Parts: sequence; structure tokens; C-alpha cells
Amino acid sequence: MIKTLANCHALLGEEARPSEGPVDIVLDGRTIREVRPAGNPPEGEVLDLTGRLVTPGLINCHHHSSEGYYKGRKDNLPLELWFNYVRPLKPIEFTPREIYLRTMIGAIEAVHSGTTTISDDVNVSPRLRPDHVDAVFQAYEDIGIRAMVAPTLFDRPFFRAVPFVEEEFPPDLLRELDAAPMYSASELLNFARALARQRHPNEHRVGYMAAPSAPQRCTREFLLEVRRLADEFDLPVMMHVQETRLQVVTGQLWWGCTPLEYLHRIGFMQPTLQLIHGIWLTPREIDILAQTGVSVQHNPGSNLKVGSGVAPIRALLDAGVNVSMGSDGCGSIEGTDMQNVLYLAGLLHKIRGDYTTWVGAAESFRAATLGGARALGRGRDLGVIEAGRTADLTAYKLNTIPFTPLNDAIHQLVFSACRGEVDMVIVDGEVIEQDGKLTRVDEDRLLREIQEAHARLAPRLAGSENDVDRMLAPYERIYRRCQAIEISPDTYPARFSH
Repeated sequence: MIKTLANCHALLGEEARPSEGPVDIVLDGRTIREVRPAGNPPEGEVLDLTGRLVTPGLINCHHHSSEGYYKGRKDNLPLELWFNYVRPLKPIEFTPREIYLRTMIGAIEAVHSGTTTISDDVNVSPRLRPDHVDAVFQAYEDIGIRAMVAPTLFDRPFFRAVPFVEEEFPPDLLRELDAAPMYSASELLNFARALARQRHPNEHRVGYMAAPSAPQRCTREFLLEVRRLADEFDLPVMMHVQETRLQVVTGQLWWGCTPLEYLHRIGFMQPTLQLIHGIWLTPREIDILAQTGVSVQHNPGSNLKVGSGVAPIRALLDAGVNVSMGSDGCGSIEGTDMQNVLYLAGLLHKIRGDYTTWVGAAESFRAATLGGARALGRGRDLGVIEAGRTADLTAYKLNTIPFTPLNDAIHQLVFSACRGEVDMVIVDGEVIEQDGKLTRVDEDRLLREIQEAHARLAPRLAGSENDVDRMLAPYERIYRRCQAIEISPDTYPARFSH
């Protein structure tokens, strides 16, 4: 079906250069057929976008929908003292519908913020429920967004992914935790293989990607099996690496090197890999990233909220490393609003270095569009407005305060956090939001149903958090011990105090 997005302003090409006057963007099904000056007779269905700025849709490369019901529950805790609260020691019984609604929490906000692609690193532990995973896929299918769904893969329990566990945990608690059932590596890999066959992202708008959680949460053998799986099916891969100083210390104690260096040593580093966070890095590690073609995925909001620090984005960009962007989950940061991510990324890196080296609005916007597309292996069809590309687009209202007066569209979009100005979102050539309203689902009904589900689940969420409280004291001791261990002095400073 032919559509003409008529009489709009647009950010065109890989440089996202402003169009010289109004243009028409002609869509043929899911593809951009032509971008031409406005004034020719429009073709097919006409969408009048006079007074709109059309941009590539934002790409949120990292989210955890499994944290949706935990939004707003914690603050002022570093990652290692926080993350067990959103991964209960004992499973909370969810229905598939509750999983579907939980997924919609992030999906709705993502679309409203102009996001056309989201990557969901969804925790399915401690029970592998295919009907739960199906509910995640269905939510993204229904709302119309492009999604990469990645059930988290790990074969080492989270509580054993830090040093000094045997020394700091009470023996009775350690025995109880070790007795908790886990699915086997073969079960996980067989499930992942089936998803890769049935839901390949090159063939499905809502597809599968591989997500080994982190090197310290996986055995070497398991990591290499995931690498073979990803290579066999040509899948994108994402993994948390060096988000915190403690993770660097863990690598030193376990492998005699940092986690990134360990991954390089075992042959895991491939261009299909996206390292989530990548905050505590050294110059030699950035050289490894540049040589191997691995991307770094930047989450400025969650990095700040859990105190992990400021990633060395200028050094990464200068080395030629591809940088993408993400929000992270609703437990560590309160939403999937990519406008907030853009805003923070455009400002945060001005606290480091001389002004001539600051990361600016244009680089932030590029990371949230083309950088994300490249990280997901879609650099040839997503993240850019030009003929032949997939029609994943966002339109902003220009007749609004953030764009009035209009001097530089990218500067004003990034530094005004323009969520309220998002007017239309198009994915695969289909309008999934128009005039600020979702077109494929009933948002009001879903929000009521989410509130009702949360009211039922709140006592169980609180109970699970109380259960996790038993781990806080030993984790605190481990955290303090690791803080006292030196790391490489050439590590880019991520905090004002190490």
C-alpha cells in the first residue's frame, strides 16, 4: 500500500541533515520508496504532516520488561545491593495475562516517546514458562512496535556472581539458596534455539535475540554455546559487561583480567555483540572493542540512578566504537522514555574533559537511531530516512514551545526531552500512534487492567522483597570488600570517587 507523508520537514540520510524545506516521504508498504520536495501530487493514502518534523524512530537497545511491576520501589542502592530485589529467590506466580500487562507497561511508554524498536532482556528465572515468553511476544505484536525479545540466559545463580560468597553468606542461607532449582544449560539452549528458528528478527517484526546475562553469571562452556548459537543463526547478542567497579574486581579475582578481556580471550567478541553499559573501561579495552567491532550500549539514566557511573563515551566514539542507547528496566530507572535518555546523554558527558571533546546532541541522536540499528545488525535498513530503508519513523509537532523558534532541530529535540511533542509513530510503514494516541490497542483499558493486576500482586512483591532482605548484609560486606580492591589505574574515572 502506498502512503505519502506530505509536506513535512525531515532529518535525512546517515547524517540526519535537515531537509531544505518541506518534503514528501513516499512509503511503499514497509519501505521508504522516495523522499522528494513537497508540491508534487501525493500518491496513495495521504497523511498531511504540515508543521511536523519526521525523524528516524528511536531505538531502545536495552530494557527489562520483567521489572515492570517494580517501578518506583527502590532508590539509593548500588546495583549489587539492588538487583536481587527484582529477581525473587522464590518464584512469584504470574499468569500469562499478568506477564502480557507487565510487558505493556514499558511498551506503551516506549511508543509514546517516539521509539520504534525496543530490545527486551526479559528475566524468565527461576521457571522457564513458554506461555510467559509467548505473552511477551504477543504484547509487542499487539502494540505494533518492533521488538527484540531476549529471555535472559545464565547458568550460574545471580547470588554466586560475586566474589566472597562462601566467606560472607551464613552457611544455612547459602545451603538454602544453592538448593533452589534452576533450569539446566541444555534446557535454556534448546529453548533459545527454538526461538531462533521460529522468531528470527530478520523475518519477524517481533523477533528473538540472544542475551547471556553477564560473563560472571555464566560458565565458560555456557558462554561458548551461546556464541555458537548466535553465529549459527546470525543473531544479535547483548550482555551486561563492566557496568560497575565490583564487576571489574570480580574479573580480576576470578580470571586474572577484566570481564571484557576474558570475553576476548575466549573468543566471544564478535561484531554481532553489544556490551550493555561498558562504564568501567581502560584504553586497551576500548582498543579491543574497536578491533572486534563490538558495540557499547549506553544507559545514562540507570547508570546514574544506581550510581554505576559515567561511561567514557567520547573515548569510545573517538576510537570508532559503535555506541547505541537504551533506557534499562523499570526497576533501575522508572521508564522507557527515550526522550529522557537522549536528554541525559546530550548533557551528561559535558562534565568530563575540555569543551572541545564534549559529546553533543547530534552524537546522542545518532547513537539512539543509526547506532542502535548497527548494534542490532540492522544498520542497512533501520535508523535512517532515505529511499530503500524500512519505514520506522517518528513525527514531532513543530508548532510547540520546544521547537519555537526553530534554529536547530536536533539540538532542540535532544535538549527539550520532546515526549509531549511526539505526534505520530510509524513502524514497518504502519501508523501505530497518531495524534498522540495508540492506534492498535486500548491504552485506557490496559492501564486500568495493569493497576488491577498490580493491586493483586503488590503483597507478593513486598513479600519477595522481604525475603531478599536476608541477603542484604552479606552483599553489603562483599560490596565493601570489593571497593577496597585496586583496579587498573588507567581505568576511565566513572565516578567522582572510586
